[in-house]
Amino acid sequence: MRYKKRIPATLAAAGAYLYAISPRLSHRPERMPRVYYAHRGLHDNLSNAPENTLAAFQKAVEGGYGIELDVQLTRDGRVVVVHDYNLKRICRVDREVDSLTWEELQQYTVYQSDQHIPLLSEVLKLVDGRVPLIVELKVKNAQSRICERTQEILNHYEGTYCIESFHPRALVWYRNHYPSICRGQLSMNFQREDKNRQPVFYVMRHLLVNFLTRPDFIAYDCRAMRAFSKNLCRSLYGCPAVAWTVKCQAQLDACRPFYDYFIFEGFVPKD
Repeated sequence: MRYKKRIPATLAAAGAYLYAISPRLSHRPERMPRVYYAHRGLHDNLSNAPENTLAAFQKAVEGGYGIELDVQLTRDGRVVVVHDYNLKRICRVDREVDSLTWEELQQYTVYQSDQHIPLLSEVLKLVDGRVPLIVELKVKNAQSRICERTQEILNHYEGTYCIESFHPRALVWYRNHYPSICRGQLSMNFQREDKNRQPVFYVMRHLLVNFLTRPDFIAYDCRAMRAFSKNLCRSLYGCPAVAWTVKCQAQLDACRPFYDYFIFEGFVPKD
């Protein structure tokens, strides 16, 4: 009797898990072009084209590579292209991006180059639809304002783009307000790489909120090639997997069987 009772419980758990990780299954938007995507532009932080700058994006365009970039808000609500919330690493000043106005931000340069943190609108004007974009939304304090302000700008852009975020709130916002836009869930093995052992990071690692966000692709740490939920989404539901961030040709070759798209940095893919 105990064995018979266990079977329905196991089937129910399996069914709940498959439902939880399921991506969008109908009315999917057109997939992104199958090109290599330059992480934060085709950058070199020791050169005059450091990450997330107009110079790095220009180099990516000239090379024919798609671009992955990050957006967040300044204190006065301007959408800027920068990864870190704090400027200590890239500008050597201990200030939060959202504590500064756009004008105040312009007094700092990126990695001691002549490049400044650009506005998203400046980047879109430079790219002008010539290569596809992956726009990562940096959601701070679980606020959706970054989604609203970013999409107000993207609404006037005629090039190809998609959005992605680690924070499910961003994807839920797009699901509710702009369902036609391709959206991706970022994830990784938080426990191994960042030592984050809170339950929420376990849930995120295993994509257990996909039933809320219904992503069109999964962007996963390329080192976690055999991540079970990511691979199951790909094989069972046909959900594309995007590898980030590939840092050499050997790593690219190793992760090819487990991913469909590749975001690279620090080298130029051979093919």
